[in-house]
Amino acid sequence: MDYAKLLRFLNDSIDPSGKSGRHIVRFLQPSHYYEFIRQWFKYRHKYPALQSIRSSPLLQALFCPLRLQDGQMDSEPGLYVESDSTISVNSPASRTKERATEIPWGVKRIGAPEVWSVSTGHRIRIAVIDTGADYNHPDLRYSLARGIHLLNRASLPHDDNGHGTHIAGTIAAAGGAQGMIGVAPRSLIYPVKAFDHNGSAYVSDIILGIDWCIRNRMHIINMSFGMKSTSISLKNIVRKAHEAGVVIVASSGNDKKQRTADYPAKYAQTISVGATNRDGKVASFSNYGPYIDIYAPGEKITSSWLGGGHREMSGTSMATSHVSGAIALLLAARPNLTPDEIKQRLRRTARPLAGSLPRGRIRPGEVSAVRLLRAKTSRRRQS
Repeated sequence: MDYAKLLRFLNDSIDPSGKSGRHIVRFLQPSHYYEFIRQWFKYRHKYPALQSIRSSPLLQALFCPLRLQDGQMDSEPGLYVESDSTISVNSPASRTKERATEIPWGVKRIGAPEVWSVSTGHRIRIAVIDTGADYNHPDLRYSLARGIHLLNRASLPHDDNGHGTHIAGTIAAAGGAQGMIGVAPRSLIYPVKAFDHNGSAYVSDIILGIDWCIRNRMHIINMSFGMKSTSISLKNIVRKAHEAGVVIVASSGNDKKQRTADYPAKYAQTISVGATNRDGKVASFSNYGPYIDIYAPGEKITSSWLGGGHREMSGTSMATSHVSGAIALLLAARPNLTPDEIKQRLRRTARPLAGSLPRGRIRPGEVSAVRLLRAKTSRRRQS
């Protein structure tokens, strides 16, 4: 590989405004990536435009705002190039403030209070890749670690949207009688702010977030977002997290469709979550069918919101946070379980759904923290 040529090309093709589009440039050989980084660092004074490039050592990839014509880098040996697509959170909040209840209906529905005498999720590290979190919220005062702000590395990952705070509340709020209690109130949330105030992010931001989670040894990653198209680079970093023993919980999407799910929930290495309502039926907006691993409460869920308040939201995003909390309860009691064993256990101990679903070979149920923790560990370990 001609590293000097690649450095010159990238330097000349950088568009600092980002209006020309962003790209993921992945090195197929790790040694080529590390040699490129070495050359870049050695001659960085010659290539000032490259300061806008970010990189992922685990994926051996560069994230670049480039002016590229279609196929312009296809002939470069040892490189894989794809567009850096956008991805969004898509669970709208109600316009009215909600009154906090000590234990929201979804937390009760999955039976979390019934197992708090056994496990409260103590010391389980949960990364919430989202819009950040409200560090001043009284419900989250003891629930938040520093995390990381991927859009501004010098700042705490403060939430300027609300979605991430809502997710964090359902998982780990510990507000008591003055606020609300989440599924795993003694677990620790590490906000990973990859989404801006509009709830939008690039795939590269998600990749950098997962990279950070692996290197900082998170137990669980909550991903309450999705997109319709796949990304080879995103799939590869998800696989690396799975191989590192990180449990990845992802929302399946709100499209009311039977035979599909959003990415990254559609990847086999994640736990794909659909939503139920108060009656234990699949919520009207939720995707369902063979790509769903587990369901959880996701309709009219009240949780923490910006400014110390509470809001009601609906979506598979909300369902995902219930599942992440339930897994935290399980891992605190049985820390040696692998991601594959946890997925198998979730499906095996799920409570049957109310009502009927369209016919299909796979009919997953609704998460039950009680059944999840009481079930005996299978003697057969998955490879």
